Amino acid sequence: MRTLLTFGMTLAMSLGIGTTAFAQTPRQPHAGEIAAGLRRLGVTGSVLYVAAHPDDENTRFLAWLVGERGLRAGYLSLTRGDGGQNLIGTEQDELLGLIRTYELLAARRVDGAEQYFTRARDFGYTKSADEALRIWGHDAVLADVVLAIRRFQPDVIVTRFNTKPPNHGHHTASALLAAEAFKAAADPARFPEQLSLVKPWKADRLLHNVSTWSLKPDADMSAYLKVDVGGYDALLGRSWGEISAESRSQHKSQGFGVPAERGPLLEYFQPLDGARPRADVFEGLELSWRRWKGTENVALAVEEARKGFDARAPYRSVPALLKVHEALSALPDEHPWKAVKLRETEALVAACAGLFLEARAAEATGTPGASVAVTLHALNRSPAALKLVSVTLPGGERVAVDSVLAEHAPLKLEKKVALPEDAAVTTPYWLRKPVSGGMFALDDADRALTGLPEAGPAMSVSFVYEAAGRRITVTRPVVHVWTDPVRGELYRAFEVVPAVTATLERDRVMFPNGAARSVAVVLSAGRGDVSGKARLELPQGWRSEPAEHAFQFATRGDARTVHFKVTPPKGATEKGRLRVVVDVGGRAESWRVRTVSYEHLPPLAVRQDSEATLVPFALATKVKRLGYIPGPGDKVAESLAAVGYEVTVLPEERLDSEKLERFDAILVGVRAFNANPRLAVHRERLLDYVKQGGRLVVQYNTNSRVGPLAAFVGPYPLEIGRERVTDETAVMTPVSAAEPLLRAPNRLTSADFDGWVQERGLYFASKWDDKYRPVFAMNDAGEEPLKGSLLVARHGKGVFVYTGLAFFRQLPAGVPGAYRLLANVLAQ
Repeated sequence: MRTLLTFGMTLAMSLGIGTTAFAQTPRQPHAGEIAAGLRRLGVTGSVLYVAAHPDDENTRFLAWLVGERGLRAGYLSLTRGDGGQNLIGTEQDELLGLIRTYELLAARRVDGAEQYFTRARDFGYTKSADEALRIWGHDAVLADVVLAIRRFQPDVIVTRFNTKPPNHGHHTASALLAAEAFKAAADPARFPEQLSLVKPWKADRLLHNVSTWSLKPDADMSAYLKVDVGGYDALLGRSWGEISAESRSQHKSQGFGVPAERGPLLEYFQPLDGARPRADVFEGLELSWRRWKGTENVALAVEEARKGFDARAPYRSVPALLKVHEALSALPDEHPWKAVKLRETEALVAACAGLFLEARAAEATGTPGASVAVTLHALNRSPAALKLVSVTLPGGERVAVDSVLAEHAPLKLEKKVALPEDAAVTTPYWLRKPVSGGMFALDDADRALTGLPEAGPAMSVSFVYEAAGRRITVTRPVVHVWTDPVRGELYRAFEVVPAVTATLERDRVMFPNGAARSVAVVLSAGRGDVSGKARLELPQGWRSEPAEHAFQFATRGDARTVHFKVTPPKGATEKGRLRVVVDVGGRAESWRVRTVSYEHLPPLAVRQDSEATLVPFALATKVKRLGYIPGPGDKVAESLAAVGYEVTVLPEERLDSEKLERFDAILVGVRAFNANPRLAVHRERLLDYVKQGGRLVVQYNTNSRVGPLAAFVGPYPLEIGRERVTDETAVMTPVSAAEPLLRAPNRLTSADFDGWVQERGLYFASKWDDKYRPVFAMNDAGEEPLKGSLLVARHGKGVFVYTGLAFFRQLPAGVPGAYRLLANVLAQ
């Protein structure tokens, strides 16, 4: 997908700067972007925006900061959005966090800001900042916010949220942490262990970006600072509102596509700490080189380069930019803007010269110890006098080149690169260790990456070229490039992969009633000519048939699925762990791979130990044949099929012709009516199915002012609210002690509500007709009990059920009580 990028990230990508360029198709900045970049060279100010999740950031403000003011802007998201919901697929938890990480990076490539995180996991909605800080660990997450401030060195810190309830607890926590970190980052006594990486930093001011949507339409805004972020840049041919909308629309997994905005766009700010401006958010701040002593030569060189720029011949600016480079190089290494502006200047030199440098691997992957064919490309697309001096290959080998890069004369070098035997397998650094608790755990080798969106490339090549006697080093990631017949030329990062991966079909394997289950494992070759054996490591007393599977693969990418029949010990009730081990050449390893593939993202993969949880439990089912009307992104259907139900997926277009009476029950996926309003067309047919004796269970849908629920299928009046119970341990009290749903076919006890994950439920019914029977009362601490989580109504000979209980989270997580409860719901 090609987008018009603001200058900062375009040039960063052109030189492989930063952490967002590893799999991006290169694009030469146009003259308007180069001109904007020359102006930015004269600006030495920065703003860090702080909030809780992907999509919380104000892209209008970020685009304006970078484009209109030429400032360095960053967004610090406390989490990667792991606990949210997915409108484009079935990924949840860490895979959803991976998607949202790269959607944020796509947004930053559009608006030009930079992206940072803490190690905090998004554990789902909470009503309490206290709970968020308790689960994350207050000091641990505060340390990460302080690290981000010390690393980014902002003049201004801006919070998206305030500390006033009601609010998402993560949102409130982000505001509290920003306020505390504002002071702590400047104190060398706070988190001194960071000082080997960064220095204390005192931001000048802390502001709150007032959320106007939370105010009354006639609210008095005169007490706030006002900024119009709706300007237009003729160099780019776009307004900041247009760029902002494109940026926000990268959050596709959340359905946040928005229209472009043009004309005035007002944002409001409230000073919270530090300097307190009265008229302008940057009042009293000097944001040019004049703020720094001894930078007169830099400021003069930048101004000369800016004035002399010729849009029709950008290469003529190379000598002036080299003078800027020389002046910057003379600054002390500890100067806070030296490294940043040197990178910008080097990017501008390459952009003005139309310099193309690239390192391409013949294959997308390689295994430790393998040899990788890498082709190095260098092309000067201008009359600028350049010479390629040398290249340094992965592993450190320096190859002298000493070749003039004549205009439009491609230079190509073919090299073989050996991957070390101990090369680290490529996986997102924050997912390298098992995921548990409130914070992602990092290996010691990865601790320096804390807060960065991604790690460095698996392999990189350094090019050294010379212009007018000055040498500039450009580091490029090694990429793989291929051509798709529909999408054209595509790029992906080169990755180090295991010799063989053994990927389990499911993370949790359910064993109802002690029955043996078939466990499927997909074996896939990371290299050619590889053979070995795959086996299962099981808890004591568990059995596997066969004990092992031999395999042999001739070609990289070959794959086969093997099946193990796993039998639990008689009477087993305790969970256990299964591990798949692959023996290749006397070396035992355990790797699984999970991939994420969407057109708006680069190819993504998570490689971790190949393990699963074994869950023996008692389950009685009264119904067998289920129809499942899917909503966006859940795994309920496959989870039910895995415990013995016969599940038929019923897309909306099949409902007209399908014989519904053949199903014992029909289950509707989460948000199905939100995602597909055409389901309303089938209302009468579905209700007639119930009237004739069918069972219809509708999982939660959303209903709000901005997204009203236009269609619903309940037989009697029912309103869906925004009530939820976020405490997954909240007591679930039966409304009636004689409630039949709790007795058959499974006799439920309080133990069935243990071990739930993330939440009890969401989007409960708020009002309902007397014909509905509420089953449970439950509440978060300090709140009144809610009864709208599970409603049952007789309709003719059948039963209709609405439930906001989070079965879509519990079933994939292997919660036995959730399976037993849903079995009872389906059997009503």
